[in-house]
Amino acid sequence: MASLTEIRWHGRGGQGGKTASILLGKVAAKTGRNIQAFPEYGPERMGAPVLAYNRISEDKITVHCQVTEPGTVAVLDPTLLDVVDVTQGVPAEGKIIVNTTEDPTALKEKLGFDGEVWTVDAYGISTEEIGAPFPNTPMLGALVKATGIVPYEGFLEQVKKEFEKKFAHKPEVIEGNLASIERAYQEVKK
Repeated sequence: MASLTEIRWHGRGGQGGKTASILLGKVAAKTGRNIQAFPEYGPERMGAPVLAYNRISEDKITVHCQVTEPGTVAVLDPTLLDVVDVTQGVPAEGKIIVNTTEDPTALKEKLGFDGEVWTVDAYGISTEEIGAPFPNTPMLGALVKATGIVPYEGFLEQVKKEFEKKFAHKPEVIEGNLASIERAYQEVKK
């Protein structure tokens, strides 16, 4: 499965890691790709570390287990860097995208990681655009920029359609979420 892309999301309960992985999967499926999007957690409560995964492929996906060697890792909460080894299983040519104000070069050194390290202030962006520190939607914009996994314009269009369904009863939420994705796409750096 040469076309297989695997992504691991690290977050805390309530930050939207599961939602982000599912949204990315839905959008990738709209481009004709095969996808898997699923969380891994037990009876954790709000604030506990959680994982979510994506598999995206041009080919049929025949693997049905957690992602152990992701090409990309998205870290929604920077405090997890002191708790979890987010580099575990990531190849040297992999990418790690972190919600932090820290400089990517300094963070790369801190992590001892040979691949690409990207950073974006997802908390700051979401607080300004949405009115609350929800890092998941800005992290989607940063991930799309860092990986090019889906074409950005088509991604944004499909996300808008998904938000219009999900937030039909709260249309004011849509623009803030879209703006946070757009800003993170522009502001993420490596």
